[in-house]
Amino acid sequence: MIIPVLLSGGVGSRLWPISRQLYPKQFLPLVEDEVSLLQATHARTLPVGGHSPIVVCNEEHRFLVAEQLKSAGVRSMDIILEPCGRNTAPAAALAAMCAIERDENALILLLPADHAISIPEAFVEAVSAGESRAAKGDLVTFGVSPLAPETGYGYIHASAADKNGCCAINQFVEKPDLKTAEQYLANGDYYWNSGMFLFSAAKYLEELGKHAPELLKQSKAAYDASVRDLDFIRVNEEEFAACPSDSIDYAVMEHTKNGVMIPLDCGWSDVGSWTSLWDIGDRDANNNVCRGDVILEGVSNSYIHSESRLTAALGVSDVVIVETPDAILVAEKSKVQDIKLLVNKLKDTQREEAEAHTRVYRPWGSYESLVNADRFQVKRIIVNPGHTLSLQMHHHRAEHWIIVKGSATVTCGEEEFILGEDQSTYIPLGNKHRLANPGVIPLELIEVQTGSYLGEDDIVRFEDVYGR
Repeated sequence: MIIPVLLSGGVGSRLWPISRQLYPKQFLPLVEDEVSLLQATHARTLPVGGHSPIVVCNEEHRFLVAEQLKSAGVRSMDIILEPCGRNTAPAAALAAMCAIERDENALILLLPADHAISIPEAFVEAVSAGESRAAKGDLVTFGVSPLAPETGYGYIHASAADKNGCCAINQFVEKPDLKTAEQYLANGDYYWNSGMFLFSAAKYLEELGKHAPELLKQSKAAYDASVRDLDFIRVNEEEFAACPSDSIDYAVMEHTKNGVMIPLDCGWSDVGSWTSLWDIGDRDANNNVCRGDVILEGVSNSYIHSESRLTAALGVSDVVIVETPDAILVAEKSKVQDIKLLVNKLKDTQREEAEAHTRVYRPWGSYESLVNADRFQVKRIIVNPGHTLSLQMHHHRAEHWIIVKGSATVTCGEEEFILGEDQSTYIPLGNKHRLANPGVIPLELIEVQTGSYLGEDDIVRFEDVYGR
């Protein structure tokens, strides 16, 4: 049995302003229209077993993971919630423990949820080639045949492949400078480190116990003290916070005698920067990749992404231009690896643009700020069919709701009533209230807030089906 394990803990800050802390790149359709990277990663695992996945993610993203996978047809899953980031080795340990509960002989196929593969058939062939080795106790990693002297990836130095296509691992190498990367490319024995693995769950824990015993001890303590809540597995925060932070490579693969590598030529990208999207995108006659409403004149070798309005560029080359409703990025293509510096500045000045988009996703749907002024704010709210907001009240604001699509069940004080399209209601300051969508289509409404303070933290919850 191969159980897919999707690692969905990243924040993708190098793809700001599209990727943000509360809605990072794995949940975005950056390569395929209307299919997120997480959904595409799961789809690649279906031909190699089709078992329900294990997902390891940030607790803040738990409802995004559940909703996106359910919309992709996944009916059951285990979602392990990390209370804090501790790199891939502890995440893999938690997933291995979960997999053993299903099948003590389970193999786990460990995949970052934010990568792209353009030739999935080649990926499936490589996994099939590694299955027998993993079943015998080898820890299999996949090395991508390099196409260029890339300085943004780590490398694996491997020996020649045997008759079954497996290579002995000589060395894991850190991200090189350009001259060294060019030497690796010319050598032919160096591969990009994809961060994808296939191994027995039990064997991984055994090797972790040999080479990183404290990491295994704390991961086990955190998992043993976990609490199940529907699809979610909440590991113990105190125990997991005490776990050493380390990658699978450092904790196990650089020390084990059981590591092997399978070469992979599948159109792989870690989608780690805007240049990665330019590399794998469909280019026009001038070598530009464009998404959205874009008009160009005299532009070449550039990536232009527009989300909400017309974006026009004239007489530039080798640039990245990314437009969103609340932020625009303009950068030299050669500098995009440094976008984290901009994100850090935003965080240092406590700018909301570092964390959230103007459209904020919640387990019941989403809201989008349209106007934000002194003492009033206008939002567009979408409630998914069958979902309901918490029973709540506000100390500092009143609300006016105008239904523009669908129908709403409204609780206001002691009253409960139905509103349809073009109907409205008023929620006085201090009243307990709740909004629900009883219909089969999304409920859309315009909310006008008025009051002395309009922050999202002015919410007192009395009942909440999502356990917030």
